[in-house]
Amino acid sequence: MNLRDSSPPAASQEPWIVPCGFPSLSPLLQGGFRSGDLIVLGGDAGSGTTSLATAFALRATQSGAPTLMLSSEGSAARAFERALSAESRIALDVLRGGSLSEDARSALSAAATQLRVKSPTIQPLSHSGVDGVRGSLESAPRTRLLVIDGLESLLTDPTHRDDALAFAVLGCKRLALTHDIAVLLTSHLPLLDRSRKDLRPTLADFGARGAVATHADVVMALFREELYQPEPALAGAAELHLLKNRTGDGGYVDLYFDAPCLRFEDVIEA
Repeated sequence: MNLRDSSPPAASQEPWIVPCGFPSLSPLLQGGFRSGDLIVLGGDAGSGTTSLATAFALRATQSGAPTLMLSSEGSAARAFERALSAESRIALDVLRGGSLSEDARSALSAAATQLRVKSPTIQPLSHSGVDGVRGSLESAPRTRLLVIDGLESLLTDPTHRDDALAFAVLGCKRLALTHDIAVLLTSHLPLLDRSRKDLRPTLADFGARGAVATHADVVMALFREELYQPEPALAGAAELHLLKNRTGDGGYVDLYFDAPCLRFEDVIEA
């Protein structure tokens, strides 16, 4: 199998841009996510890739870009609950417990109202791989940003896992081009060696026979040092590394992660 010979079709028109919503990241991406692009967001288990993908979906929608988020949470209601926790800044366990103070109820009401007006369309991921994603897109024709959480949920052939994941990545790139949308795909890091000194992710950590490095236009990796060194001084600190960027330079930005609320913020906003 030679993935490099399986080139997607070329985009047919000048791309438009979906704002990424994070002020420090926007200049690196020249404004945001471009139509026709595949953006892959990776991170170690527990780093918060789902929460950051949700943040991108929320901010894109609030900027006016219709967004479809396909979630592996098990139900759309659970994914919406995460979004509500992030927007209201109420800890998820408190939200689920139902014992809210008057201030918390006001914050929850305001967030729910905002999400009713401008919220991404959230649907559960089907079990039919990229074909299922294509079907979901056909039911939401105005979509400009598609968020797929995550790559591993597109696996349809567990006996040839790496090949199947590689073709799923290529399939997502094809969806971006044929539907003229930006596609944001989350991924685990199956080849991350936790014994190495620097645990900041690299392109090689994404596995899938190098398909992410080959076919993605933008590759971002989330790193939170507190996962490996649980010290109070590191609480909430997060780095988002731009490992590949077809239209600009690499680099990284500092983010803040409010773990109880599953909320990411740019450090200049926090």
